[in-house]
Amino acid sequence: MAVSRDDVTISGRAPVDVGRPRVRSPVERRASLVGRDHQVGVVADALRPAGTARTLLVTGEAGAGKTAVLDEARYAVVQEGAKVLRLSWETATGPTGAATLADAVCGVLAEIQHARLPAHITAVRRAQSRSGDGGELTLLSTLGETLADAACHVPFALVLDGVERMHPATASALQLMLRVFRPAGLPVVMAGRPVPRGPAGAPDLATAADRVLDLPPLRPEDVGELVGQRLGRPAEPALLAAVRRSVGPLAGNPAAVLSVLTALDEDDGLVDLDGRACLAGTEDDLRLTVDAEPLRRVTADGTDAAVALAGLLHRAELRLEDLHRLIPACAVLAADLGRTVDRLVRERVLTIDGDGRLAFAVPALAAALRTLPPCRDVRSMHAAVVQTVAERLGPAATGACHPLLADHVAAAGPALNDGVAVPLLLAAAAKDARSYHPRAARAYLSVLRRLPPNYPATLGVLREAAELGLWCGDHAHVLGLGEPILTSLRDPGPTDGGGLEFATHAWGLSALHEHRSPYDDGAVAREVFARMPRAAMLAALGGRYGIGPLTPWPSSAEPAPDSGRLHDGHGPLPSWAELRTLAAAVGGHEELARAVHGLQREEVCEAAIGRLRDAAAYGDLAGALESVLGERYVRAGHSAAGRYHAMVRDYLAGRWDDALSAARGIERRSRACGGPGTGQLARALAAEIHCFRGDLVRARKWLDLIPGTVVHPLVARARLGVRYWSGQQDAALEEAWHDVRRARDSGLLAGTERVLMRILEFAEETRPRQARQALEQLAALHAEADTAMTREALLVGRGVLDRDADGAHDAYRSAERRGDRHMMLYCCQILADVGDDPQPWLAEAARHMHALSVGRPGRARLGRSAQRRNVPLPRGRSAREGLSEADVQLIRMVGDGGTNRQIAARLACSEKTVEQRLARLFQRTGRRSRVELVAAWLDGSLAGLGPVPDVPPGGAPGPGAGSGPAGG
Repeated sequence: MAVSRDDVTISGRAPVDVGRPRVRSPVERRASLVGRDHQVGVVADALRPAGTARTLLVTGEAGAGKTAVLDEARYAVVQEGAKVLRLSWETATGPTGAATLADAVCGVLAEIQHARLPAHITAVRRAQSRSGDGGELTLLSTLGETLADAACHVPFALVLDGVERMHPATASALQLMLRVFRPAGLPVVMAGRPVPRGPAGAPDLATAADRVLDLPPLRPEDVGELVGQRLGRPAEPALLAAVRRSVGPLAGNPAAVLSVLTALDEDDGLVDLDGRACLAGTEDDLRLTVDAEPLRRVTADGTDAAVALAGLLHRAELRLEDLHRLIPACAVLAADLGRTVDRLVRERVLTIDGDGRLAFAVPALAAALRTLPPCRDVRSMHAAVVQTVAERLGPAATGACHPLLADHVAAAGPALNDGVAVPLLLAAAAKDARSYHPRAARAYLSVLRRLPPNYPATLGVLREAAELGLWCGDHAHVLGLGEPILTSLRDPGPTDGGGLEFATHAWGLSALHEHRSPYDDGAVAREVFARMPRAAMLAALGGRYGIGPLTPWPSSAEPAPDSGRLHDGHGPLPSWAELRTLAAAVGGHEELARAVHGLQREEVCEAAIGRLRDAAAYGDLAGALESVLGERYVRAGHSAAGRYHAMVRDYLAGRWDDALSAARGIERRSRACGGPGTGQLARALAAEIHCFRGDLVRARKWLDLIPGTVVHPLVARARLGVRYWSGQQDAALEEAWHDVRRARDSGLLAGTERVLMRILEFAEETRPRQARQALEQLAALHAEADTAMTREALLVGRGVLDRDADGAHDAYRSAERRGDRHMMLYCCQILADVGDDPQPWLAEAARHMHALSVGRPGRARLGRSAQRRNVPLPRGRSAREGLSEADVQLIRMVGDGGTNRQIAARLACSEKTVEQRLARLFQRTGRRSRVELVAAWLDGSLAGLGPVPDVPPGGAPGPGAGSGPAGG
């Protein structure tokens, strides 16, 4: 029965033969078990030979990792030369109680090679043969003496796993042996789930243990490390949060977390972006595997009612009173559901809030139940919940008094007739529109699927639904109205009343918010654009902001005023003049001035126009709409445009890690909605960030997702940087000139100045003619566009070629007012070359580079500037100034005993990155180890350090290094 040949599973990994002669390193051993280092140490100490052997009981809920801790500790002490044997009581087939223990002990003794042991086995068997005559105590005494004598001659430890499954008679005998006839000198470690307190006299192994070690839930950072270890790469924080929410109170349970990850792998529910694992689908898809212990426990007494309950709760809220409403329709079904609810509530699988609402405590468990084949028609059950109330109150009154039932109506589908469903849904939507718009939106969509198209009542509901979505910033809901809108557009009725036109425009605007080209794929006939000019404007506007293809701007004839309730200039839908202003922002200043004049509004100030031009340069539709609409704009942070707006702000402010996280969220969300993804400018900006951090591989991956037909200066700018620094200098510059011409021919002037500035930077030393040509183009572009960004680019270009320090300084102040940290960095580098005193600008550039985490190639220009001006590299940051919040967080995690792997999982980065950051901290603080670093932080001595160098490990770039991608 030796355990050295047993196969054990550690943290959900493949079985590992603990008897292999290969000895794994300590790092490998720590990597195999997450968040249990302390517990493994306690168990290992208990298993080691000692003067006074102790008995330890390891407890924990199902899936807490008891067996993994036991096996990890056992492996550790076996590698030290100790002997650990398993008391295999599970294989006993004879009588329970002391006889089972005797068989298990003889099996253990058979594994110990010693001359005295055969006689001991004979003594045990002799005592066992007499135990039937009331000699059980004699047998237990013999077992204790035999084990003690064996441990005295051949020191070993004993482990017992799964003791909660032990028969009560056997557990009672084991308890008596450990308490009364304890084997002296024999360490014993048991593991099992906590056993609820039973009747008096029931066996309780905790009373026989010298110490009880309870395994607590894993900490959030440990869960992150476990997920990263299981997936083989860091997980996106959004994925970690989704996994934790899906398992609810089991968020710290390793088995539950691993079960969800296994199911994700089975369902192809993960996508790799930027070397991180991201959720490919929705959070509702996260489920437990079919063999998960919580699911087996729920389905132990039958699955029908539990599966039906999971289906009911998935589509609608369910209260206890709803179960009573099922009785008139089906008393047997209601009784079955009632018994199931009672059982699941007792087992804490279901929760009931103060209003009587039922919910699964573990959402992933409910999702797993929904994958099982249902034996009942859930739609008829939804209909039965509604029918009882509707017959008593009437459909309309039911919807007004019980709007919660609208979700049941939608889920019932054809199981509920239209005569009941339509008035109920309309009344519920009107009630919920003022209090809970998501349910009202679902009700509107459900009723539109039942109403015939092109009827005045249908078009009125269509407008109300679209209006609700716009006012609430719920663009996904407005997009969901596509089918009834398209049906009405194909065969418009005789009376519209403006409802269809408003809904069509709202649909187009929401499509732009979700980074989708409105009315694409020929879904909307061209004659619709002739009938609704503003719809054509929305389609053309998308191309100017990097959404969909570039199309000519439609005729400038102003459409007839809207005859509905939301007139131009009074709602969230842009007017004709506002759409014209949004489109003109990407072009010349004269065209924009005419468009702004057409607004006839005094509140559009110069600052708003500046924000509009900045947003247009980055294709930031949400920022542009906010600048033009002002207070009428409804923020839609969950839409793709809202996320991209946040990404642009993070990019300009230098929060590049947050910007990359936003890019991954946009990409994941667009793929989850179908198609290969449509956030072209988010991809370009992500490639830009990776390029300047020196990660050209990831930058190219982002660029490869962008079709070659996309015409936007931001895409051209990213392509130029990546291609140039990939060694394709000539081709990169030639393609960049082509992109500039193509953008200008398309009327996309905003943002082109950064492409020209980058051409100038790259051509400055080796291609002076191209550099001068780029400067001339910048001057012409500024004359035509006249924006703050074109002025900055022109001043910087003159600073590079004409050594105009004053102009470069003006550009720096302008970029500082706009909050463009990347442009500020480039200005600092130019001023370090051409300014009177280079050192302050070198120090400022170094601070910006540190904040942006610019890679080593990007720091090369800083080294060149210092060498040309014959000044040392900046050493002006003190430790107090240099310790950022991220540095302090890293020091604290080191102080908490976190390994590099644990820290990397928590920070969603690689172990190599953690090592590099620690190396920089050691260099800046003068400390040589983790212990010294933490001690210096705790005693406050870091605050007294003098100036330290602000360069990456390895020193400054050597002579001859080329300029890096740190400029515009």
